Amino acid sequence: MKLARFHNGDGVVRVGRIDGSEVVDLSGVEGVGRSVREILPHLPALRDAILAADGARHPLDSVTLLAPIDDPQKYLAIGMNYAEHAEEARQAGIPIPTSQFWFNKQVSCIGGPFDPIVKPDISDELDYEIELGVVIGQQCKHVSVEDARSVIAGYFVTNDVSVRDWLAKRSPTFTLGKSFDTHGPIGPWLTTDDEVADPLALRMRLTVNGEVRQDFPTNDMIYNIYEQIAYLTQVMTLMPGDILATGTPSGIGAPTGKFLRVGDVVRAEIEGLGAIENRVVAEG
Repeated sequence: MKLARFHNGDGVVRVGRIDGSEVVDLSGVEGVGRSVREILPHLPALRDAILAADGARHPLDSVTLLAPIDDPQKYLAIGMNYAEHAEEARQAGIPIPTSQFWFNKQVSCIGGPFDPIVKPDISDELDYEIELGVVIGQQCKHVSVEDARSVIAGYFVTNDVSVRDWLAKRSPTFTLGKSFDTHGPIGPWLTTDDEVADPLALRMRLTVNGEVRQDFPTNDMIYNIYEQIAYLTQVMTLMPGDILATGTPSGIGAPTGKFLRVGDVVRAEIEGLGAIENRVVAEG
């Protein structure tokens, strides 16, 4: 199933189930509040009630879709996890790591699937990165590669928006350059794991003003999503709602200098998971 957060113009945030071109309000389902994250540990028990719910229906084009997970404890992203992208990053002056390379995106960067991306006044190196977002469904530690899929709640589209000069020049870590406000649009909804036959066989496609910039399958990851979860849980406990951005393919703007400008429209789509679309706007 596909779970979304939305409001229909009255300012009240609701959780809904996507049903074709409509969203079904789940407010009447006991145990469902206004947070998708809070549902995740109880999803197996709530599944039947959610699928059977027949609350108010709203056409998708009449509501505002919000970030499906707006309150994760952690938002972690892996760098240079596609071979061709690692090479283009090297050409941009970033050394290729010899093991999994993780960094934080501060959760305050999260934005909705159709919210604007703000271009900061302090940089002209605003870049895009389509990524498969993985959402953890249960508290877990020391997870094996073989068991890793069992802790995944679902997936969505992410754009790991990056301010390149703050990655390489203004901070010794990636965190600041990856964490500007609005630089973490996600969505359009959470597609639960049971609906995805193979998350390592999905096509990702990103366009800027209709021009294809990135077009790659998820099976080209250097470290697949199960290896990523096993690696991270050697170090930390992952919690329900934690977001993992699992790497971007080649085609980013940095090697060619084709950075985002005010007015650009960035569309990121992953097969079976939907699309997010964000316009770049000026700060202030």
